[in-house]
Amino acid sequence: MCGIVAAFGDIDPEKCERMLARIHHRGPDDSGRVRLESAWLGHQRLSIMDVTGGKQPIADETDSAYVVGNGEIYNHADIREALSEVRFATDSDTESAFRLVVRDGSAALHDLRGMYALAMAHTDGHGVVARDPIGIKPLYWAKLPGVTLFASELRAFDEADQPHVEAFPPGYVWSPGLPDSGIDVADGTMVRFADAVPVHVRPARYAPDKQWDDDVLAHVRSVLSDSVRRHMMSDVPVGVFLSGGLDSAIVAAVAAQVAAEKGERLPTFAVGTESSADLLAARAVAEYLGTDHHEIVPTAEDLEEALDEAVTVIEHFDPALVRSAVPNLLLAREAVKHVKVVLTGEGADELFAGYSYVHTDPAFATPDALQAELVRSIETLHELNLQRCDRTTMNYGLEARVPFLDATVMEEMLAIPAEWKLMGEGRTEKQLLREAFQDMVLDDILWRGKEQFGDGSGAGEVLATLVEKEKAKEGAQGAEPPVVENGWELRSDEEVAYYRTWHRSFAGVKPNATLGAFATA
Repeated sequence: MCGIVAAFGDIDPEKCERMLARIHHRGPDDSGRVRLESAWLGHQRLSIMDVTGGKQPIADETDSAYVVGNGEIYNHADIREALSEVRFATDSDTESAFRLVVRDGSAALHDLRGMYALAMAHTDGHGVVARDPIGIKPLYWAKLPGVTLFASELRAFDEADQPHVEAFPPGYVWSPGLPDSGIDVADGTMVRFADAVPVHVRPARYAPDKQWDDDVLAHVRSVLSDSVRRHMMSDVPVGVFLSGGLDSAIVAAVAAQVAAEKGERLPTFAVGTESSADLLAARAVAEYLGTDHHEIVPTAEDLEEALDEAVTVIEHFDPALVRSAVPNLLLAREAVKHVKVVLTGEGADELFAGYSYVHTDPAFATPDALQAELVRSIETLHELNLQRCDRTTMNYGLEARVPFLDATVMEEMLAIPAEWKLMGEGRTEKQLLREAFQDMVLDDILWRGKEQFGDGSGAGEVLATLVEKEKAKEGAQGAEPPVVENGWELRSDEEVAYYRTWHRSFAGVKPNATLGAFATA
């Protein structure tokens, strides 16, 4: 996990260096860059795999091609086995992806399993920039006269360049133009190499029976457990963020078993105000699993102090994201003292219909409609929950991994009949998932109802009070409500308050080119 900056075309090295310095927090362990005739690659490294030898940029054996990468390639060992003719310079998973693309071209990106943003450049002008199909890892770009810039975060870009910044779309690969192609180097071409949700699992499958059987439960458990194991790939300690809910408890249960097999105790981390529901539930999970548990118990003052920083760090002003980002930021700050990698439960609600609205809105009452909504929600995760998850952790040089969004997990879980995920006939939400892990998760947690993280942690109430104070202050001063350009509408007083904070750092950024929003604020 790292931060990257890349530029193609008429390079301004000083601008590139400024951009790289602004994302130092993403990779505080090391820094590297390479300047080619028409490309510049920069890297801030967080050492996870091949701690001593994985410095980037990584070059091929002839020093004619280079790569910088952000993320993890979980099938890198399989790739190395397939590239038996290649003499690798490092044990880095990024080099595995690099060598595969050098050999087979950008079509090889489809074979990568993981979360990543990659930038590769050759001395002859060839190159590729790509982002994983779900968009777990962030990437932004700005097409300027004569040069195209790429970076891991919005705040990397110079203020003058912010109006040109857009989110680089997940599942796409960009290649610069070549001198003899008739296409300007900085313009390049874009090609989609993979969908977030593969086409063959998009249509809803109809259930052969009203109820699933033990074989289905065993399959769900096996697929998810295998994913957690893959996501524990690391040369440094791995922990789990425990929210006190079902999803993170499942991840922790499997991860605790993996740690025990190595003779270790799994580190777990929880945050919440004194006696908050999430804190108490996470504590119960940790005691049940016997983890090395750490708690962060912020006061109202702590939450207030972290609010403005959270808005800037996550580069977003959506209320639901901000409410959860504030405690997440405090959690990450503590966790990085003990581990460099944490697993989270992101994605489970999208795969198993965990959100209440899909059960209460008649528009999603049929299997076809529900499946379509699950697919849509997964396709927008990169600009919502995944953005908050990435930024709050990487702000402190901590890598967050999401086992529920593993490619195999998504394909297998979306292939489950959608009607089995609907409530009714004595079923609660995510009944199938709950039953699959019935003997691994504490019963009180297994059947606990869902709460939004910001609410369950106690942060939501504190932040709501702060917003009311801010609203009263602005009213007393006669402040005009802010206007967002490009048709973006602010939907609540809370969103207005967070937007004011966001605008101070990202005044030139166009929200509709870089951000997404939940349906309600």
